[in-house]
Amino acid sequence: MPNDAPPPLPATAAELRSRAAQRLSAVPSEAVFDPSRAPERGDHDLNPTSYPGFGEPPVTAQLRPAAVLVPIIERPAGLTVLLTRRTDHLPSHPGQVAFPGGKIEPGDRTPLETALRESEEEIGLEREFVEPLGYLDCYQTGTGYRVVPVVAIIRHGFTLRLDPSEVADAFEVPLAFLMDPVNHERHEREWRGRIRSYYVMPFEHRQIWGATAGMIRNLYERLLCPC
Repeated sequence: MPNDAPPPLPATAAELRSRAAQRLSAVPSEAVFDPSRAPERGDHDLNPTSYPGFGEPPVTAQLRPAAVLVPIIERPAGLTVLLTRRTDHLPSHPGQVAFPGGKIEPGDRTPLETALRESEEEIGLEREFVEPLGYLDCYQTGTGYRVVPVVAIIRHGFTLRLDPSEVADAFEVPLAFLMDPVNHERHEREWRGRIRSYYVMPFEHRQIWGATAGMIRNLYERLLCPC
């Protein structure tokens, strides 16, 4: 295989564990807790000149630390990624597709603890079924968060119990679909007087976009890019 050829997509949990050990970070980015450090990735990736203030100390110092779980499930037909749809009445990002997660609270010892706690609260995913594999880059959102995505395999036997006050639905998307760059569409719209570019991954009748799509793009680059 040529040196610049992408590695094959992991098709099983065992293959994903092996790839994650090579490609994911073993510890969360220091940027999640260090106000002086700008997160490595963010909504500004596609808009380096359209987001005045991104990466500057006065802005990064105000970012709130958060963590999400990127749950990957082994099914007979292949690996899938578990996603949620937020309820329509939430004050922040109503109706949008998201990973389970939220703010890092004072009682959380690590970002992993946050991701596990929030997943239990939002969708009833018990931590005994979660096998953490590693971390993606810290992701800065346009709404003021620095988010650490925790990638994990979800063991068989789990049962979801959605919190109806936060989560309207939970669904699975094939990992192969999300890891195909053909499905990483770039869209544009006006935001705060400027044209903003962002990733959109349309799947069936759903639109995966914004920070969630940006984190999925980061997962693709970590797992499959030859660089």
